[in-house]
Amino acid sequence: MSRFAIETVGLNHHFGPQAVVKNLSLQVPRGSIYGFLGPNGAGKTTTIKILLNLLQSPADTVFIFGQELNHNRIACLEKMGSLVEQPAIYAHLSGKENLINRCILLGINKSKADEMLALVGLTEAATKKTGKYSLGMKQRLGIALALIADPELLLLDEPTNGLDPNGIIEIRNLMVELTSKHGKTILVSSHLLAEIERTATHVGIINKGEMLFQGTINELQDLSKPSIKIEVDDQAAAANILSSNGAEIINEKEGNIHITYTGKADMGKLNTLLVQNGVTVYSISTDRKDLENLFLDITSKN
Repeated sequence: MSRFAIETVGLNHHFGPQAVVKNLSLQVPRGSIYGFLGPNGAGKTTTIKILLNLLQSPADTVFIFGQELNHNRIACLEKMGSLVEQPAIYAHLSGKENLINRCILLGINKSKADEMLALVGLTEAATKKTGKYSLGMKQRLGIALALIADPELLLLDEPTNGLDPNGIIEIRNLMVELTSKHGKTILVSSHLLAEIERTATHVGIINKGEMLFQGTINELQDLSKPSIKIEVDDQAAAANILSSNGAEIINEKEGNIHITYTGKADMGKLNTLLVQNGVTVYSISTDRKDLENLFLDITSKN
């Protein structure tokens, strides 16, 4: 049994002469929240449509829970639920009526509608016409529609687009609950790392159809090498003392000196060294480039 819910092997896709997905090897572990990241137009939605068999893929390039998509289309699609772009809902029907309609189409017991409404926090709005739902409520209903057949894998394409901060938090919390309590695997695409860094366990960064980084969220953070930031009263004296004692100075500005991080114990030694030499240390701490800037660095090099 494959340990990946999704695996693509050298996946390519063209729109006419334009290559929009290039040799993409995507690996989404079972039970993960996989943040599929990239600027607008990077190839995220195209990849998701290929995974859903809405766009054709070459044989032996796309595998869902270890099964090749083209030869096991129905079996693969039965394991997937999706919300791509906007949810397909009937504005003149209530949230519950939309779900019951989907139950009828799929031959599922209508009682599943109430269960899904509770899961996504829409029980109190069950009888409200969806045309009067907020954007966040519509997105949650879209996720309920995607989950109604109890798929193992959920594909969400920019699910927080256009949402206010409360709506974004609601979707984040729902994703965590779906993986931790219900055993789902989620691939969620976004062009903003900050949106999903609190929830993702794994990250893939794509730009111009190419995978630039893939790994755990911790491995991504490790790419941002920390430095030691020291705020002092006499920058010139402190820099001279530090460099004379082997510290590697990265930069100096506005009373702060940044030096290469070599370990927690060394921070204490550096502090003692400066104080013993008459320099007042206002603060000493580790400083790391935030993930949003790291993401921009990675994508701008492509």
